[in-house]
Amino acid sequence: MPNNTNKAQQIADSLKQRILILDGAMGTMIQQHKLEEEDYRGERFKDWHVLVKGNNDLLSLTKPELIEDIHRRFLAAGADIIETNTFNSTTVSMHDYDMASLSREVNLESAKLARKVCDEFTAKTPEKPRYVAGVLGPTSKTCSISPDVNDPGYRNITFDKLVTAYVESTLALMEGGADLILIETIFDTLNAKAASFAVEEAFEQAGRTLPVMISGTITDASGRTLSGQTTEAFYNSIRHIKPISIGLNCALGPDLLRQYVEELSRVCETFTSVHPNAGLPNEFGEYDLEPDEMAKEIIDWGKSGFINIVGGCCGTTPAHIRAFAQGLKEVAPRALPTIEIRMRLSGLEACNLN
Repeated sequence: MPNNTNKAQQIADSLKQRILILDGAMGTMIQQHKLEEEDYRGERFKDWHVLVKGNNDLLSLTKPELIEDIHRRFLAAGADIIETNTFNSTTVSMHDYDMASLSREVNLESAKLARKVCDEFTAKTPEKPRYVAGVLGPTSKTCSISPDVNDPGYRNITFDKLVTAYVESTLALMEGGADLILIETIFDTLNAKAASFAVEEAFEQAGRTLPVMISGTITDASGRTLSGQTTEAFYNSIRHIKPISIGLNCALGPDLLRQYVEELSRVCETFTSVHPNAGLPNEFGEYDLEPDEMAKEIIDWGKSGFINIVGGCCGTTPAHIRAFAQGLKEVAPRALPTIEIRMRLSGLEACNLN
């Protein structure tokens, strides 16, 4: 199978030379516009039979200029990698708005928007190429946990259905111009395995490959994902996929996430990525951690040798990304460690045998 060798090698070389900057929170930026139902609908969906406010990915079709502007603002702030506006664009998640049939189109157009803006900035400064990360979100369902407390064996999605949804999204993201595939905000490792399996299937169908980033979510101070795994157990579960990076994002602010970033850096044989929230949400659901405060933590991660890619999740703005980019400009990236060869297994905990 041919590989998209030049771009993949370029990304790998860049990661050895410097810490790459990921963008910030698309949802946070959209919320600042205080859009109403008619803004989401646009002319095309003005008569849609269910409410669509909150379907941020739909804005790639109804307000593409807004999405482009958000991408531009993050790139101007110093981002190297832009995430497509596709966090909920699988057929599984779009079904919540009865829009599953639009999944492919939303993924395709979102990737094209990000590609267009990245190419604009790369043309201005060719020495600093910008990359498009095609985002595959966790979906609104989980393979491992029953949504019914009275029926622990019940599942509202199957592995195969997730694979089918992720294959469609991945192919559309590739067609739209993605340079990487980012499987992110993983709270259920089985969902992530379905996504990873689907990505490989999509690569087979497309006849080419892209680098894959994988990012899990430690949901609270327990230090575990929602499906119960520790950081190292999560790593052991997905390391065989051989992604270009493995990381953590969402749920926690940088202060609470630090110990898990350090743990991941210790065990991970590939590059690491992190994009935390701007602190924990306040009573209004807003995030209060200011750019300079958050940057202090992020810069410390860099100086401690924990990170190769860093950006922001919920609550982060171009101001946050600018503070990260400026603060990490002279900080060396994490060097890939030599990891002892062992049989590495995992359930909820890691089990490493020599």
